[in-house]
Amino acid sequence: MSLIQKSAAELGALVAAGEVSAVEVAEAHLDRIAEVEPKINAFLHVDREVTLGQARAVDERLRSGERLGPLAGVPIAHKDIFTTRDMPTTAASRILEGWRPPYDATVTRRLREAGLVILGKTNLDEFAMGSSTENSAYGPTRNPWDLDKIPGGSSGGSSAAVAAYQAPLSTGTDTGGSIRQPAAVTGIVGMKPTYGGSSRYGLIAFASSLDTPGPFARNVLDAALLHEAFSGHDPLDSTSIDAPVPSVVEAARQGDVAGLRVGVVKEFGGEGFQPGVQARFNEAVALLESLGAKVVEISCPSFATALPAYYLIAPSECSSNLARFDAMRYGLRVGDDGTRSAEEVMALTRAAGFGPEVKRRIMLGTYALSSGYYDAYYGQAQKVRTVIAREFEAAYHQVDVLISPTTPTTAFPIGERADDPMAMYLADLCTIPSNLAGNAAISVPCGLADEDGLPVGLQIMAPVLGDDRCYRVAAAVEKALESRWGGPLLKEAPAL
Repeated sequence: MSLIQKSAAELGALVAAGEVSAVEVAEAHLDRIAEVEPKINAFLHVDREVTLGQARAVDERLRSGERLGPLAGVPIAHKDIFTTRDMPTTAASRILEGWRPPYDATVTRRLREAGLVILGKTNLDEFAMGSSTENSAYGPTRNPWDLDKIPGGSSGGSSAAVAAYQAPLSTGTDTGGSIRQPAAVTGIVGMKPTYGGSSRYGLIAFASSLDTPGPFARNVLDAALLHEAFSGHDPLDSTSIDAPVPSVVEAARQGDVAGLRVGVVKEFGGEGFQPGVQARFNEAVALLESLGAKVVEISCPSFATALPAYYLIAPSECSSNLARFDAMRYGLRVGDDGTRSAEEVMALTRAAGFGPEVKRRIMLGTYALSSGYYDAYYGQAQKVRTVIAREFEAAYHQVDVLISPTTPTTAFPIGERADDPMAMYLADLCTIPSNLAGNAAISVPCGLADEDGLPVGLQIMAPVLGDDRCYRVAAAVEKALESRWGGPLLKEAPAL
């Protein structure tokens, strides 16, 4: 088995034992990136020398006897929405093209402290606004299972890089499903931690009350190891939870659901769900029952209102957050020839620098926050959010976790929904409620759809700070299905 085929846990153990160096591991993955990147477009920035410099530093730290975490020397692909002092950070937008931040995000800093080696910055929907990674100013990313299909979004570059064996791990952010949905359609594991469980400091903000950094991996244990490596309280983030990180690695190693109460969300299924997705989900439910879980149906009627509430709250927050990109301090500046006012330069820069989806959401949010409409739109959406959180709370008095398909369909063709925003937004139908409530949720592969042979994801949702429950159930499903399949679902990148 080549180095790129090994899990992150295996690579970390090999580096720790001195059987292979961090440099050798990094070189193997950089070579893989060079080989397949022209087909995938998962990365916006790769600098071989910077990456190998990081790897050499890790090897030196280990030689000097420094005790590092279990992922020391393991390469990682980093979503280009986290600031990095040694690489550009663009959020896939022209308005930040070439910007090099003077500081690292907390997630970035913790990756470095744990000895992970950053391979490069991955593609995304501009400012994390999208479900397909088609909104990037630098071209779409393609799904390694089928190059004509989307890899999900907004973290599509991160999911594609892991699915294509360009990296064993990657980071993402989940605002309305932007980790779980890409994970589902590329056949990997993606986790949205409890809101506030991972730091937003240095994360370019889309919607501040929703944005949540989280891990991607090809198996549940690797995701848990990465989750643990960069999570935890951060005094630099005012929304950070001052509480210990749940025992996610222990839960991933346990993987036992005997006696666990599992609720099937009644509202997430049936009409509008692809038959192959529904079939694999039903099989996963039966599997959990066979493993000793107690499965019941749970109705959460307000979940049907989550999508419209989200598309008032998130754009409202984005219209405020993106006001900082004003052409005055950093980034793109258009029309500054000495004859125009600051207001004219700002208008020209924002017109040229922001893409269509970003402009759409800024306009939606500005309207929802405007005088005379705030209470009717934004205020009402926040009330819906409260109702959704209360329904989750009531459900978790009856069951330990909730489950649903991660997405209503498998990966759709690139361009199919580009001119239909509502159809695009429906990709996040099942994932948005957990963002509005701040709960933990994970997507784990549960098979391939009969119609197209593309991956299907099982979503497991848990209460606030119940992240370990997500990993416990996901690991049990993964173990049982791998036993049935004779190995992992993603043995190789099929389209490469």
